[in-house]
Order: sequence, then C-alpha cells, then structure tokens
Amino acid sequence: MTSKLNLKKRWKSCLNYKKMILGISELHRLVQEKKLVEGLCERELNSPEGAGFDLRLGEVFELSGPGFLGIEERNTPEIKSVAKYDQNSRTSYIFSPGKYYLIKTIEKVNTPQDILILFRSRTTIFRSGLMISTGNASPGYCGELTFGMANLGQGNIEIEMGARVVHAMFYQIYGQANLYRGQWQGGRVATEGKETQI
Repeated sequence: MTSKLNLKKRWKSCLNYKKMILGISELHRLVQEKKLVEGLCERELNSPEGAGFDLRLGEVFELSGPGFLGIEERNTPEIKSVAKYDQNSRTSYIFSPGKYYLIKTIEKVNTPQDILILFRSRTTIFRSGLMISTGNASPGYCGELTFGMANLGQGNIEIEMGARVVHAMFYQIYGQANLYRGQWQGGRVATEGKETQI
C-alpha cells in the first residue's frame, strides 16, 4: 500500500513538471534582475517569439589539424577566426558545402543554479541545408556560447553576421544541481594545446 501511495505522489509530482520551460515574462524579469542573458537584440527584448530567445551569429571559426579526446586529457583542433560581428557594418560569411565550423554567439549567458539552457537551430537553418550541433548551458556557466555548424547542402550559404541562428529554451531545475566547473567557462572556443580535463 505504501508503495502505491509513493507512486501516486511521484506521478502527481511529475505532472507539475509541465511548467518546466520558463516563459517570456519570467525570462525578461531574469534578464533585468539577474542578467540571465546579456546583449539581446531589441527584437528579443521587446517582442520575442515562443518561450525563449533567439541568439545571433557573433563569430565564425574554421578548424584545422588533429584533436585528441582522452579519459583525462583533451586537445581540440586549432581554430582560426574568419568572421566577426561588427555593429557598425553589415558583413556576411559564406558557409561552404561539406565544411564544418564553430560559431559563437553575440549574447552572453549567466546561468543561475536553478536553470539549464537547451538549444535548437532556427528552422531557416535546416531549411537551408545547415546543421547546428549544440550542447547545453549548465547551471553556473557564464559567457558566450559556442556551437558547431556544418553545411550539408550542395551550395554555398551566406549568413549575415548578427543574424538569428539558434533558439534558447530555459528550463527550471527541481532539486539540487551542481554548478558548471568546466574549462569552457567564459566563452572559450578551443583548448590551447593538451589540457587535463576538470
């Protein structure tokens, strides 16, 4: 009987998780009070779509050379910045077919202990033959965000620097979460030689 009561309690608790994704009014409050996201464009500050924020293309990196991912050490391929957003001029970058890049956002996040951020590419990205690889922003992560981008299509795709490319969704965490302590804190994009993983 006790196990049935516990099961009912757990089921009711699961039903409460429907409200896990934070809505715009709560996100705007957290932006104002906690600097949850810094550098949002006017559109996202005044009239965003859905229940999250679109993030913009801030920098593009090409990769070269080998990499190593071990149990305790890692060394990512070398990177070279090939395009960077400048608010004073409109520039674009052409993503070539069959090529993989790293991209960095203009916006910075300051993720508190009770929020996790997940990301999805905007639909125009995949409709254009591009694929964005994303991770998450763990509680305690602060800085710009880095994603992978590959052109899986047959032709060049030109993207204006500052264009919206990724949608961020903010999830409330129930229970204790441990803060991020990894080496990508602050918006680092690659290792500087072989590093011991934290």
